[in-house]
Amino acid sequence: MSAFEVEIVFALPDRQALRVVSVMPGDTLADAVSKSDLRDAFPEYDIDHLTWGIWGHEAPSNQALKDGDRIEIYRPLMLDPREARRQLALSGRTMGGAEPD
Repeated sequence: MSAFEVEIVFALPDRQALRVVSVMPGDTLADAVSKSDLRDAFPEYDIDHLTWGIWGHEAPSNQALKDGDRIEIYRPLMLDPREARRQLALSGRTMGGAEPD
């Protein structure tokens, strides 16, 4: 059984972190996050209680990893995207920032 690498990403509005960690077959999302320094890098967030996913799909912390997986840690949204679009539409703007004619 040989080790392989996975990426772990966590993004904030003003900064982001990408870590590559080596894991063994059978290791889980929780194992990979534990091997990263993200808990120390972002002490203001309780990483263990945020939602995690692989390649944009929510996954449990006990999900076994595969070579090439990209683990994503999702922080709570400040505003639901649908609500943001609704508020922009009410003010006559769009997500692209262009003003309507």
